[in-house]
Amino acid sequence: MRFSELRLKEVINTKTCRVLGCVCDLEFDKKGCIKAIIVPGPAKYCGVFGRDKEFVIPFCDVECFGDDIVLVCIDEKECLKKYSEKDKFKDTFF
Repeated sequence: MRFSELRLKEVINTKTCRVLGCVCDLEFDKKGCIKAIIVPGPAKYCGVFGRDKEFVIPFCDVECFGDDIVLVCIDEKECLKKYSEKDKFKDTFF
């Protein structure tokens, strides 16, 4: 599976039966193995003011990859991480 195919799949938490969103990034270890999948966190104020958190889901918590979805079993509060200040503006052009 390619990353471009993975980005189109919705991530669903089987503990809460909630759709978390689509995969936006992957985290790798030093050996090149996938360490975690990253999904944008909940939007602030109806999505108008963007997001400042993301779900960092350890790869061992992924239950299966389907044709259209990725099933994970996580505690959402533990996986919700705040963007670091360095990463918050990395895609901004001045």
